[in-house]
Amino acid sequence: RGAIPVAPDKALEALKEFVEQYNDDIQWFTCSGLMGEEILRKSGISSFEVVYTPESSETSADDTKNACRCFLEKEIKLIVFCGGDGTARDVVAAVGTKVPILGIPSGVKMHSGVFAINPRVAARIIHEFIHNRLTVGDVEIMDLDEERYRRGEWNIKLFGIAKGIVEPTYVQVGKVSFEVLSEKEIKDEIAEHIKEEMEKHPDHVFFFGSGGTIDYIARKLGFSNTLLGIDAVYRGETIAKDLDEKGILEVLDRYTKAKLILSPIGAQGFILGRGNLQLSPRVIRRIGLDNIIVVSTPSKLAATPLIRVDTGDRELDKEFAEKELLLVVIGYRLMRVVRIQTNNI
Repeated sequence: RGAIPVAPDKALEALKEFVEQYNDDIQWFTCSGLMGEEILRKSGISSFEVVYTPESSETSADDTKNACRCFLEKEIKLIVFCGGDGTARDVVAAVGTKVPILGIPSGVKMHSGVFAINPRVAARIIHEFIHNRLTVGDVEIMDLDEERYRRGEWNIKLFGIAKGIVEPTYVQVGKVSFEVLSEKEIKDEIAEHIKEEMEKHPDHVFFFGSGGTIDYIARKLGFSNTLLGIDAVYRGETIAKDLDEKGILEVLDRYTKAKLILSPIGAQGFILGRGNLQLSPRVIRRIGLDNIIVVSTPSKLAATPLIRVDTGDRELDKEFAEKELLLVVIGYRLMRVVRIQTNNI
């Protein structure tokens, strides 16, 4: 009560730092007035589009949620907000884990794992993120339990999970711990992630691609896998092995919902068009680009600066190119953002 809002100043500090130090070519989407437009103008950013206008100058949590839903319609890659744990909760209520979020710290309570250490670091995170140098993973959204606080108790409560940057140098780390894992342990973690995906989507058939990483994952999950082929698994059972294009399409005729698990080939980085020609453009369109799960160990990904696609279909390659970035699973609920490159456009 009677306090001067500090969020606009913190947001302006972060954006000015971004413009002065990096000034990457980004298409910004924002809200009108003090919800974003004025701050972008003051920072010197002119390439932006206003996609949400609040009904009142007194904005609310509903405005934050509605704005974020508008951002999702624009297929944005990162949501940057300024505030504290309460704002983080509102953002996550609208977007869930669909896109990564980054908080510019400007609140009384900031216990969640989505906040940059300070506004200047937030600018650097944006720069590093769009150049695919940061890891994206699950982070906890925390907040003060207001009911217990009113009784004189200080209790931090877990309200949900968001996608955030999990680089401890740049971002406040809540209850996340980091340790050095062996390649085998990392593959075990990826297998656990895939197992969870299969449990979340029991009505989907899962196609396991070729290569050593996927072979290990499949065998870890109890499937006898074809090392250099495509196998289909439904409800925990292998229903078809070493499928050609015709066989895959026949499976898709029986099971309309599907996921495809792929891993990049060594330093080349190809996930399609090399060694898996049975995954034809027709097959990929039937499965859907958003149903492709790419997995890789961090060491392999370090030698693969780009994920490459060469489907042999110019229009399909364009669809991949329009996605620009891909989330690659590198551990249990841990992902890294990698840029997509296509050879055919």
